[in-house]
Formats: sequence, C-alpha cells, structure tokens
Amino acid sequence: MTVRKRLTEHGILPGDIPAGEMLERIVRVDHAGEYGAVRIYKGQLSVLGDSPAGDVIREMAEQEREHLETFDTLIGERRVRPTALMPVWHVAGYALGAATAMMGERAAMACTAAIEEVIDEHYAEQAALLGDDEAELRATIEKFREDELEHRDTALEHDAELAPGYEFLSTAIKKGSRLAIWLSQRV
Repeated sequence: MTVRKRLTEHGILPGDIPAGEMLERIVRVDHAGEYGAVRIYKGQLSVLGDSPAGDVIREMAEQEREHLETFDTLIGERRVRPTALMPVWHVAGYALGAATAMMGERAAMACTAAIEEVIDEHYAEQAALLGDDEAELRATIEKFREDELEHRDTALEHDAELAPGYEFLSTAIKKGSRLAIWLSQRV
C-alpha cells in the first residue's frame, strides 16, 4: 500500500498536505525531536552528571544520539530542510534539561516521562500513516518508539511521579512538546 493511499485512509483528503510534503514533515520533525532530546539530556547531565541518576541519563542520552545520527542521515538522503527552529531547540532543550535537573533527580525523570509519552503517541501516528513504500522509515520509527517507551519506563522506575508538582510539571512539558512538534513540522 502506498503512502498516498494510507494517508487517504487516515482522513487526508484531496487538497490536504500532499504525501511528499507529509514525508518531509515526518523526517523534519523527528530530526528536530531527537536533536531536542540530546540537548535536554545534555542539560540534565550538566547538573546531575556525577550522580546515580546521571548514569541512567547518560545511557538514555546515548540512544538519543544514535536516533539523531539516523535522522541526520535521512535529512541528507531525502534532501529535507531541517526546521528553522534548530537554534531555538538548541537553547530550549538544554534549558529544560538543566532546569528540571536543578529541581532534582525526580523532576529530571518526570521531564523524560512526560516527553516520552508524547513521543509515543507521535511516533505511533506516524507509523500508522506510512505504507509499504516507506517500510524502512516505518520500521525505524517503530524501533525508536520502543526505545522511547523504554526511556519512559526507566523514568517512572526512578520515581518520576514522586517529583514535587509532578502533575503540573508533566502537563506543562507535554504541552510544550506538542507545540514543538507542531512548529517543527511547519517551520
């Protein structure tokens, strides 16, 4: 089944975003998201680097670097323009990571849990849109989704939900993540 047919089956109608542009958006936003994740973990490690939580964060950060390398390659191979917001995500990602880490290890883990919940939904939606003509990209997204769910579970195992103000913090980070996704697809 082609991307065009899958997009039509999922509610995309004539006059909506063409399949080629949708594919560009997928690669663009995923590249931006993995870049943001690397920056968040870098900010967290600048505060928690020598702590037990730092070791856990370092492991997750390494997977995010591998994801980013994959999307760096896809950006080039597919000739997709990266989001113009990369300088914003450079600063905002690091700031979010450092700020949550300054709030404590649990808040840093709450940040990871919140973001990964949003990314789980995001990657699932993308995988559902991709047809057999994009089986390799779909497989990559599904693999990365599994990694992100593992990060969420790791964060929850490290008491993310016990962070002070967890509900507020989680809600704010999820809203920010959804906004970053929306913007990165388009800008």
